[in-house]
Amino acid sequence: MIFKRIESKGISQYSYIVGDRNEAAVIDPRRDCYIYANIARSDGMSITKILETHRHEDFIVGSKGLGEMTGADIIHADGHLNYSYGSAGKDGERFHIGRLEIEVMDTPGHTIDSKSYLLYDPDGNPWMIFTGDAIFAGDVGRVDFMGSDRLEEMAGMLYDSIHKRILSHDEGTILCPAHGAGSVCAETIAERTWTTIGLEKKLNPRIAGNDKKGFIEGVAKELEHPPYFKMMEKMNLVGMNAPGKLKPPLAMSPKQFRGALGDAFVIDSRMELGFGSAHVPGALSMWTDGIPRFAGWFVPYDKDILLVSEPCDVQRTIRYLRRFGYDRIIGYLSKGMTPWHTSGNVSEHIPTTTVQDLCSSIDGGNEDYVLDVRGSNELDKEGRIPNSKHIHLTQLEKRTNELPKDRRIHIFCGSGLRSMIAASLLKKKGWNDLVVMLGGISSWNSLTCPLEI
Repeated sequence: MIFKRIESKGISQYSYIVGDRNEAAVIDPRRDCYIYANIARSDGMSITKILETHRHEDFIVGSKGLGEMTGADIIHADGHLNYSYGSAGKDGERFHIGRLEIEVMDTPGHTIDSKSYLLYDPDGNPWMIFTGDAIFAGDVGRVDFMGSDRLEEMAGMLYDSIHKRILSHDEGTILCPAHGAGSVCAETIAERTWTTIGLEKKLNPRIAGNDKKGFIEGVAKELEHPPYFKMMEKMNLVGMNAPGKLKPPLAMSPKQFRGALGDAFVIDSRMELGFGSAHVPGALSMWTDGIPRFAGWFVPYDKDILLVSEPCDVQRTIRYLRRFGYDRIIGYLSKGMTPWHTSGNVSEHIPTTTVQDLCSSIDGGNEDYVLDVRGSNELDKEGRIPNSKHIHLTQLEKRTNELPKDRRIHIFCGSGLRSMIAASLLKKKGWNDLVVMLGGISSWNSLTCPLEI
């Protein structure tokens, strides 16, 4: 018997594989789906079922590619939508995976026809429930995808799904959501690696002691919508091929890379110090581990993509971009920036300094302009820099008109990584006097400009 959870970092997406004897099922697979086939094969199993809990908005689901690879049946949710693959699951439908049994459950609310899957052990006892985005550790799914006019309706549906369907099972039942802490699919997912129905009844503030009216009031609100969500919805109805069927990007010499620039979009996935020191003109800074979180905000789908990466990170960068449907990656700079420099090509740079230096400057009487790109929740928890301009990084492109071009802008976040994204965005749009602050809020020590808590 096997049971494994596979986490896709950055978006904190959880997929699962369960199996018994010679059969296995996968729940909510990611696009680079070879991992599931390899796990099943190593245990002498064949994947016979692929289950989706809902139409996903934040990543490319790998059901179609995995289905083509294994011949497994695909069961999707939201049967009212026009999927090009698989068949819609029906409430109460059951099927066997070896000695295990899985039951399809309607649990709408996050989407119109979200599904959960109840797993029974070999003795017929409810053992685990895969809830998708209905309920998480410490939170519940967002209900705003159907529009602001249906918020209360969807929240009411989610309440019924959670209280009448999911929480009706034994408190020892293991609860397996589709996301962990850090996902954009809820506001405050807890950092409980594993949870149960009993733990959520006790510790989840969204459901503990809430009547239906209170639940709706707390949940029925619009959250931030990354622009790539709409693209994911479209792609996940069509079903995307596994990355192995795509033409691999070309390892380019500096001459080839320069010739391909044209209208291409350049992503530099090195860390902030490397990018700040020297980068290809016009490149967007986005460190590799930040791609799952931020690429969908800033990288267009209608342009060819060129990459600059540390050689050891190239394939991981490509893999992360593929998970969001960025299939127009035509090439990357072979061996990183060193050949670019030795070939005599022009580079740009963005200066960096430390938070301590900025504090000293402020204490010395200078009126430094500070742009803080942290999120509002960070400001509330960590403190605000007095007289700074706050624009969350994800909103920066829409609000550049609020920033001066005749003053030096010191850009601040929690470490310098997001600040470098912001600086590269502004530089592409014509801002030149930019400085990225290295170090987070814990380094702030200004005497004349103390943090506002």
